[in-house]
Amino acid sequence: MGANYSSTLHEANNISTRAQVKSSQVIAFHSSTKWKLHFNSLKDTNKLVVIDFTATWCGPCKTMEPVINDFAAKYTDVEFVKIDVDELADVAQEYGVQAMPTFVLIRKGKFVDKVVGADKDGLKKKIEKHRAILY
Repeated sequence: MGANYSSTLHEANNISTRAQVKSSQVIAFHSSTKWKLHFNSLKDTNKLVVIDFTATWCGPCKTMEPVINDFAAKYTDVEFVKIDVDELADVAQEYGVQAMPTFVLIRKGKFVDKVVGADKDGLKKKIEKHRAILY
């Protein structure tokens, strides 16, 4: 019973994780520690990561939210991360965020580009440029 129960529980957890990923392709972090662990796991991949530095009180950030969700659905080879600057001020400071929204593009743990402001077209161009580059 123990092995079957364990594997069933594991399968149930995988199903809920898969469903969660499909419903929201933008990963929000609410803990600096969890962000650091995730960031470190990305250093060995060639995947482009777009970090959306946002704030709940920021009007332009709210305008960009559906845009980011659309980009996440369209560019499935790119990882989209959302970080609230008020929750994770240390992470925002580490990336030199001074205005919202700020989008930081990283690959293999290294900064590759940045877009400041609600510039949908500018962000799209930079995503397309950097997702095509294979290091």
